[in-house]
Amino acid sequence: MFSITSARYFLFREPTDMRKSFDGLCGLVSSRLGQDTMSGDIYIFINKPRNRIKLLRWESGGFVLFYKRLERGTFELPETNSPGLGQSIEYGELAMLITGISMKNTRKRRRFY
Repeated sequence: MFSITSARYFLFREPTDMRKSFDGLCGLVSSRLGQDTMSGDIYIFINKPRNRIKLLRWESGGFVLFYKRLERGTFELPETNSPGLGQSIEYGELAMLITGISMKNTRKRRRFY
């Protein structure tokens, strides 16, 4: 069962060729991000026109791939100040990214001191 909760989420910031499947995406994670693909983390890839997204995750027994293609519009990438190819994002940001909610006008409220 593919589950995207209770994991860490890493957005690959470079446009990705969506013809890549399990092995090609695993190669990007290990060679370009320097991460372990079998860690249970979710790796997020978006193509150059930003109308397709793939999520890759290792679950017991094998890899699972989630793929979404938009018929209209684009995915909005979260802003970052950190350099590099990988960006850690939170579950809420991933949910907004996939559902099309703009992140530019949202802000996270303080929950603790």
